[in-house]
Amino acid sequence: MPPIGRRTALKFIAGSVAGGMTWSTLPWARAATAAPATGSQAGDAVLGIAFDQRMHTRLSAWGKPLTDWQPSEVLLLDGDQIGDFSLSGQQAHDLDDPRHGRGRQVVFTGRAAQGVEKQVAVSWFEALPGLALLQVRYRNLGDTPLSVTGWRSSAHVLREAPGGFWSFSGSTHTDRRDWVQPLGEDFDQRNSLAMDSSDYGGGTPVANLWRRDVGLAVGHVEPVPRPLAMPVKRTAAGASIAIEGQQPITLAPGAELVTERTFLAVHRGDFYAPLQQYRQFMAAEGIEGPRPPDSAFAPIWCAWGYERDFTVKQIVDTLPKAQALGFEWAVLDDGWQTNEGDWKIDLKKFPRGDADMRAFTAQVRQHGMRPRLWLAPLAADPGSDVLHDHVDMLLLDKTGAFQTVTWWNALTQCPAYQPVIDFYVALVKKIIGDWGFEGIKLDGQHLNAVAPCYNPAHRHARPEDSVEGLARFWQAIYHAAHEANPEAVVELCPCGTAFAFHNLPATDQYPASDPLSSWQVRSKGKSIKALMGHRSSYAGDHVELSDQRDDFASTVGIGAVISTKFTWPRDTEHPAEPLPPGGFVLTPEREALWRKWVDLYKAHMLPKGEYLGTLYDIGFDRPETHVIAKDGAQYYTFYAPRFDGQVELRGLSAGRWKVRDLFNARELGVVQGPTARLPASFERFLFLQATPETAA
Repeated sequence: MPPIGRRTALKFIAGSVAGGMTWSTLPWARAATAAPATGSQAGDAVLGIAFDQRMHTRLSAWGKPLTDWQPSEVLLLDGDQIGDFSLSGQQAHDLDDPRHGRGRQVVFTGRAAQGVEKQVAVSWFEALPGLALLQVRYRNLGDTPLSVTGWRSSAHVLREAPGGFWSFSGSTHTDRRDWVQPLGEDFDQRNSLAMDSSDYGGGTPVANLWRRDVGLAVGHVEPVPRPLAMPVKRTAAGASIAIEGQQPITLAPGAELVTERTFLAVHRGDFYAPLQQYRQFMAAEGIEGPRPPDSAFAPIWCAWGYERDFTVKQIVDTLPKAQALGFEWAVLDDGWQTNEGDWKIDLKKFPRGDADMRAFTAQVRQHGMRPRLWLAPLAADPGSDVLHDHVDMLLLDKTGAFQTVTWWNALTQCPAYQPVIDFYVALVKKIIGDWGFEGIKLDGQHLNAVAPCYNPAHRHARPEDSVEGLARFWQAIYHAAHEANPEAVVELCPCGTAFAFHNLPATDQYPASDPLSSWQVRSKGKSIKALMGHRSSYAGDHVELSDQRDDFASTVGIGAVISTKFTWPRDTEHPAEPLPPGGFVLTPEREALWRKWVDLYKAHMLPKGEYLGTLYDIGFDRPETHVIAKDGAQYYTFYAPRFDGQVELRGLSAGRWKVRDLFNARELGVVQGPTARLPASFERFLFLQATPETAA
């Protein structure tokens, strides 16, 4: 966290201040001199941030007090902090930004007894009600250096309320915990965006804390990943949230520290609304996902049920069954290659090498399906030729040590080193353009984020070039695939991690990424729908990873692409990982269920609908409910182990609606919008379609 110059500060409004202000008159260029007003405040009709004479803040929501006075923006020292600043002035400016539209900024200035000046710039835009952008500058006006360990912003406590609290975290954890969790009595989660281990890290830079009536979200809006933390904690008074940067520096006399651009948002309901606002802001900044081809919504069969020891005959013999059930993708998974790193064809399985791989993709197409190939870039196995011949490709830490990919016992390559980029671009062009695959599945928890790289051979300007270069690496892969085939599908599956938002714009499909439960399929899905919008293709991952290994309802009901890894006509034993009870074989009972869900999926194609994520709170509303609007109809899926009572159909337009139980093919009668209640009794799920009574 080196001191940052004035031209870096407040870059999100550079050239956009109404009235033609120039850089020489922006707030960082001179201290504010206007006298502070009593009850100094910034914000809009949704979120208000009031400053007192100590520069402590108090939040209000929709005009009503929300928090107590708190030192929300502080400078962290070794074992101490500077949180009291005497407010000395404020300046206000109208904004007219070509990306974000009209808004307003207020800059508050104060000075601490320790000789540190603080300026807090609070900006908001009409297009983003309830969301404030904050950036803070600390300047050492004293005569002696100041040892700083970091900073904290938007630190607030929500008081206890009936029902307690829930949280969303976009950070990654090695235990692959839920992204969405209730806060138990001892809940304390730092939510760091740095590396949690050598191959787990990064994520979506947003954390959210909410209770039944209101919630707060924090995050950063930088165009590249930043190793900040977003701690959420249960407290004696309620629950707290903040955003922090921690990196020790010495602030010399006259030097300044400027924080990253962060945001604070107030909202009702769960995490969906603030994630939507974050996506909206970042899209205006130029970070937005692509519109995937139609094939990204086709049902997927993956050969991973046979695992690494598959035979080509097993896969080819399964294709007719997969095609007959309605699956349109056939994914050749891990095991086709000699090792991770060289990515050469295993001649034991494909004796003629390239010719056999071309023949394989041709066979897939002959069965009316599309071939996709599994790949784990940036991993080099011990014993691989690339590791021996190109050790310069490796990512090294500050001690010169290797970074490992634990799942494959491999070493991590640096995504910002041009020879690494060139190697994988050439490989992807060969996979798509020569072998004839129509998609690639990029897999591995190490794909989400990497550590700073200190390899002297790379001549990085900064060690963080590797961290920030990962998204550009994925862009290179994405463009290579689409140059070879404009309709190619690029799937990014960072196993078990919270998706790194900055990587997703180079992705056509985002899977549930090795979910540990049906809850993760649904809660991850709601997150992705908010972050990537209606254009996105989110896949529920193999249904065999869901509850009872057959929960297609959790995929279909949230508008996700269905996927399976069934085997047929028999299973293969896997010594390294024993089969679950019943295995993966497609029994007659499973075949009937799989066929039913594929037919329902194709008949309604809910991934192409509009996910209405603000109608229900995933934490507090029971039963858990997800809604999708498509072609004039609304689809409601309710989830609970068992439910007897009334379900509520929200978001209908006024008028009469016919309701049908799609899974059981039963008409349930007519209800009246805009909110209707219906008696219901079900186990696991209830999948309903509501259509206007006058519809044909």
